[in-house]
Amino acid sequence: MKIKNVKVYGADHQFCEGEIGICGERIASAASEEEIFDGEGCYAIPGLVDIHFHGCVGHDFCDGTEESIQALADYELSCGVTTITPATMTLDEETLQKVCRAAAQHKNEKGAELVGINMEGPFISKAKKGAQNEAFVHRPDAAMFHRLNQASGGMIRQVALAPEEDGALEFIRGVKDSTVVSVAHTTSDYDTAMKAFEEGASHVTHLYNAMPPYSHRAPGVIGAAADSPHVYVELICDGVHIHPAAVRTTFKIFSDERICMISDSMEATGMQDGEYALGGQAVFKKGNRATLKDGTIAGSATNLMDCVRVAVKEMGIPLESAVRCAAENPAKSIGLFEEYGSLEDGKYANVVLLDQNLEIKAIFYKGKLIDR
Repeated sequence: MKIKNVKVYGADHQFCEGEIGICGERIASAASEEEIFDGEGCYAIPGLVDIHFHGCVGHDFCDGTEESIQALADYELSCGVTTITPATMTLDEETLQKVCRAAAQHKNEKGAELVGINMEGPFISKAKKGAQNEAFVHRPDAAMFHRLNQASGGMIRQVALAPEEDGALEFIRGVKDSTVVSVAHTTSDYDTAMKAFEEGASHVTHLYNAMPPYSHRAPGVIGAAADSPHVYVELICDGVHIHPAAVRTTFKIFSDERICMISDSMEATGMQDGEYALGGQAVFKKGNRATLKDGTIAGSATNLMDCVRVAVKEMGIPLESAVRCAAENPAKSIGLFEEYGSLEDGKYANVVLLDQNLEIKAIFYKGKLIDR
């Protein structure tokens, strides 16, 4: 089939009038024209890739059930997020084992494709725990990671780490060949973070949040990441976590080559205001803000496509850059860009059509038009 009359987001990160060919599940420029879909002048972008979110529509990944995983997958696909690696929380190993086994057993028969797990905790700093549960914070433990990764069938694509904790560098050396190590929930200074990046860490979890701020005498994790060209940084563009000016500055520092937009959404996303839960703690949603009782921000209540809209419409980020940061870079950062994250021949035909107001007009998932 051919999707015609669209502005295609190309490998050069620009939009160009054109068409997209689909053969089976894959993009193929030489596809047959027996079936034509009129894109009516929409933007055609790759399906988004959310590598860090916890839940939505009243469900949490850490419920550890097929029902919750499927609910997450269905909602995300309806929002144009076609590929997901949901995140765990700082919990006891028994609970994490349950979550990992549930992910391993999920069949990806419908909804967004579950391609991995983001293990956010328990190897973090208590001083920067954020909305994580301090009772389950654990020293960096490579053996524990490998047990969990085995339970998941090797699905842990990313693991969070506070590099100042005892044994952190040994942990990086022990797991970096199995997963992406992300600096997170940390009190680390610049030198300590640089050592972590030199040892093989290649990612920073929700930049600015749950870490010391950047300053001219103490650049910390943010400065170390800026000085490490191989490091990707996550950014939550929901309009709550980071001021628009800070988002624009981050794009100037890291460019759109190294930023991964994430939602960090929790179960209140897609739901009405009220009380919900995250990692066993009560969270209160009001509008698109989710907080613990003490006011600590507890994830977001915004999906990734809405984050793209906020970044473009309210923060002044070019659509071309926002798409790159919400599709291509996340796929690259966890080693899946060969099949996801762009509209190049041979990749999965995950295509989202957006109108001029960035509202979704159609979603193709692995070549099939999705009924939303």
